[in-house]
Amino acid sequence: MIDQDLLHHLEGYLTENRRNKFIKVLAQRTKHFTVAIEDVYQLHNTSAVIRSCDVFGIQDVNIIEEQNTKRIDREIAMGAQKWVDLNRYNSVKSCITDLKQNGYQIVATTPHKNDCDLQDFDVTEKACIFFGRETEGLSDEVLNAADSFLKIPMVGFTESLNISVSAAIILQHITSELKITKIPWQLSENEQLEKRIDWCKKTIKSFDEIVERFHHTKNI
Repeated sequence: MIDQDLLHHLEGYLTENRRNKFIKVLAQRTKHFTVAIEDVYQLHNTSAVIRSCDVFGIQDVNIIEEQNTKRIDREIAMGAQKWVDLNRYNSVKSCITDLKQNGYQIVATTPHKNDCDLQDFDVTEKACIFFGRETEGLSDEVLNAADSFLKIPMVGFTESLNISVSAAIILQHITSELKITKIPWQLSENEQLEKRIDWCKKTIKSFDEIVERFHHTKNI
């Protein structure tokens, strides 16, 4: 249960613009879709996908580091790693297991005999969009576990796009389509309150000391 008195106290340390920004951004956040990035080698690609998730309102990002383990490039992510939730996995299996337990379809972004063009994708189904490595693409483990396959229609000589470009195109389309449906795609009220607390923690200096003083005063 969120302590709303504490939240109100913490937000008193923020500017009015920042408080309003938190509320405005959270109103557009969703967990209906999430993204998984499998062993992407180039650091800037992972960071750019995280940035796109923030821009298009995807709250959760799943990073599989079975082969490649790297820190986030903060310059390219432009601080986006503060505002989205990063879930790290050291195996494809553990990531897919968690996602399926939480009701997500596994959607592989790759050309496939049973693939779906982006404009035909059913946005009403809860889904995790998987993006693979720069050269090899997604692993057989992901492809074998996939519930569906998604592709961006292309008409040029080039057969593929950079992962960060693909992610931006797909996320812009599916989130735009999602928001014109009547399904409940937004974060719950409690989830929004939790993120307001979390974002205060990532914004306010001496956060722990402020919280400690608040509880001490409250208990006097």
